[in-house]
Amino acid sequence: MTRAVTRAACVVAALALALGGCAAADDGGTTADVVDQGYQSGDGSTTTWARADRLGPLEIRGTDYEGGTHDLAQWRGDVVLLNTWYAACPPCRAEAPDLADVATDYAEQGLHVLGINSRDAAGTAQAFQRQLGVPYPSLDDTSGSAVAALQGVVPVNAVPTTVLLDRDGRVAARVLGLVRPSTLRALVEDLLAEEAT
Repeated sequence: MTRAVTRAACVVAALALALGGCAAADDGGTTADVVDQGYQSGDGSTTTWARADRLGPLEIRGTDYEGGTHDLAQWRGDVVLLNTWYAACPPCRAEAPDLADVATDYAEQGLHVLGINSRDAAGTAQAFQRQLGVPYPSLDDTSGSAVAALQGVVPVNAVPTTVLLDRDGRVAARVLGLVRPSTLRALVEDLLAEEAT
């Protein structure tokens, strides 16, 4: 096997691991669905970075499932929450109502929420959003470009992963796996309290 083929195989394997945090699943929707079934979802561990240590600004552009375009640069000056998900992922289903509540509760204070879905066709993703009352858009990222941009700044080793950007577009926090509502709200409130530099 040549070095180029070996290198390509390693890149594909790494991307599959990053995008495959949650294997295909039934639509049960609770975190208990994941126990002992081979899922590689994160454990909910949270990492935060001090302002001086934050990387970015993160650059992501894309189109949502309704055809709208989004560019994170347009939201500089506000706090941004990014969430990777796909419809058949039980933890994604479990956290969707909490993410929807946070998106609604903090919108007027300057929070923007954007989903990133690298697996689903439009019909599947839109059905998930309707069924769970998701009020924010999600990028159709079947090309993997948004996840690759995210991976270039902060490791995304599970689905779901939630990443919070400060008002300067820099990565301030990351939660691997199902995010707890109290943790999410605390992270959002801390960032909303910060001034842009």
